[in-house]
Amino acid sequence: MKRALAGLLLLGLVACAPRLQGVDPSRPPSPEQWDPQPAPIEWWYVSAYLPEQELAFHWAFFKYYAPEGYRVLGLPARAVFPYPFASEHLAVTDLRADRFDFQERHDFPELRAEVRANPLYLDLDGWRFQRTPEGFRLQAGSVDVTLTPTKPSVVHPPGWSGTAETGRMYYVSYTRAELRGTVLGREVRGTAWIDHQWGEQMSGVAALWDWYGVHLSNGDDLMLYRIRDVQGNLKVLHATRVDPLGRATRLDGVRMEPLAYWTSPVTGLRYAVAWRVEGEGWRLELEPLRLAQEIRPPGLPVAYWEGPVEGSGTWFGEDVRVWGMGEFVGGRYRR
Repeated sequence: MKRALAGLLLLGLVACAPRLQGVDPSRPPSPEQWDPQPAPIEWWYVSAYLPEQELAFHWAFFKYYAPEGYRVLGLPARAVFPYPFASEHLAVTDLRADRFDFQERHDFPELRAEVRANPLYLDLDGWRFQRTPEGFRLQAGSVDVTLTPTKPSVVHPPGWSGTAETGRMYYVSYTRAELRGTVLGREVRGTAWIDHQWGEQMSGVAALWDWYGVHLSNGDDLMLYRIRDVQGNLKVLHATRVDPLGRATRLDGVRMEPLAYWTSPVTGLRYAVAWRVEGEGWRLELEPLRLAQEIRPPGLPVAYWEGPVEGSGTWFGEDVRVWGMGEFVGGRYRR
């Protein structure tokens, strides 16, 4: 009888487990998919380097379910916890004061986060990101800004990033948005980058990455996303050019060569923080503006470097200046 009851309980829990959708490579997303999706993991990013104010920030909101295959007291974790959890990150760099500050919030176990669609609304203990008629508004810690896209949302070719081995993520962006508001109490105005990704990639567990989201002085934007397995083997390199009219084009034959490294005195991880990136018709060199930019989120299984970058080079026959943000993972993070 006890075994039968236990079996019925297990069947009931499994029936309550969420029906989540991974990435189908044959079905790219719509560039308008900014609302929450039924994915195992999902995040929204806002990143901005503001040269005139010597400030930069990176904000992220993560929505995730218990990983597939995990068990709690012998039971499927997704059946025991059939609801999503949320985490929120905010990293602010003050180049003028040579200061980097990172804050993190979680809603476990109270499940305090609000995640709503149509229009998009994300909130965790008063840190919120919401869609407005003009674009978006972000209010988190010392950051209170409006974001008005100046280019349409794009799907990064081929519509997703990653591999079957590392896991895949759908990927859409507003690569250029006018930013206005306050950061650290200073009036700011500049250019921001807004991302939305969702899928089944267990970042930091099955996949490591190096990423750039940068703006070019000729009006183009460039996204580079290099994915490695946990042994450090390169698996895929995606690159997207978004022209001044907002047209996204895949760049092929791309190469990334590290030029300088920084080793964290806390984790011992070694990060490639300066790069030469190039392809047919273009070549750029990008450098960090501050080295000690490591983020060690207690709620995630990965440490990473995030910070403002600048550079220059040639871009399809033009000399260009480059500015924006870089994000690099030095290796698997073991506490």
